[in-house]
Amino acid sequence: MSRVLILHTGGTIGMTKTDKGYRPDGAYFRRAVSEMDSLKAPEMPEWDLLETDPLLDSSRMKAEEWNRIGNVIAENYESYDGFVILHGTDTMAYTASALSFMLKNLNKPVILTGSQIPLCEVRSDGRDNLITSMMIAGAGKVREVCIYFGGLLLRGNRATKDSADGMQAFRSPNCPPLATAGIAIQYQEASYPSVRSGRFECIPFSNVPIGVIKVFPGIRFDLFEPIITSQLKGVVVEAFGSGNVPDEGEVLLPILEKAKSSGTVIVVCSQCPQSTVNMSAYEAGSILKKAGAVSGMDMTTEAAVAKLYYLFSIYDDPEQIKFNMERNIRGELTRSEDI
Repeated sequence: MSRVLILHTGGTIGMTKTDKGYRPDGAYFRRAVSEMDSLKAPEMPEWDLLETDPLLDSSRMKAEEWNRIGNVIAENYESYDGFVILHGTDTMAYTASALSFMLKNLNKPVILTGSQIPLCEVRSDGRDNLITSMMIAGAGKVREVCIYFGGLLLRGNRATKDSADGMQAFRSPNCPPLATAGIAIQYQEASYPSVRSGRFECIPFSNVPIGVIKVFPGIRFDLFEPIITSQLKGVVVEAFGSGNVPDEGEVLLPILEKAKSSGTVIVVCSQCPQSTVNMSAYEAGSILKKAGAVSGMDMTTEAAVAKLYYLFSIYDDPEQIKFNMERNIRGELTRSEDI
């Protein structure tokens, strides 16, 4: 029988109502899980439960917490066949992306899940999300970091939060689901990576300064110039369409050149969920390419941010980081040779 480690980090699934709103309640969650008869069924894997201290609303997650989660998996990697990470939905896609890069040569399932309605409520979606995630983790078919939510198993670094109200909170615009859970769990095994031969290791992230700028009509790029210093290591620019930005004449190019000389890596992603950045397609995007920005291809912003953290944790040379941002490292982007 397979063994699964459940790591409770916080989030809606384990919250109870207080006079100030929902907040994490570890004691309630431990009691609720221990009383779930479904978790004792013969088809379920054996499991243990750990909690991080403190439990957090996921809006408070930082690189430090990503490292803590990664270290728990690394410390218990040989003792379990799979892992289920209970996490708040607000930043689940960021954590899933971070773990996908941090856990090198991963050959076991790491499934992040949670709920839109707390387990303490009658209509909670947390029960099915938890039970199905544990079955997927115990089956051992997927060997990567995933998000399971509302009947869909998504590659972690391809997912983005899509709804704060619906039971299907996540979608993966540029990568099809890895499994769907209906009456049976249907695995799309042709989409899974091959078994990795290298030694598993957890590579912690350095807490480097990373920024995100969302382009909008009439944006004043000159207001961002003061933050472009050697202290700012990376910037993800959410551009229009295939990588277009408003033409700011003499304003934008000097700022981008200043960033390049400061060693700041600029990655261009698209505001369109289904899009691939091509800065050569339009004149409005060529200024970014000319100034040394790199394409985020069809990566989500969450994946681009996490990938910058990862690359700055293993490389010192900005050019090496730029080169690797456009490489497919963990299935986070689609290159022409992957199609």
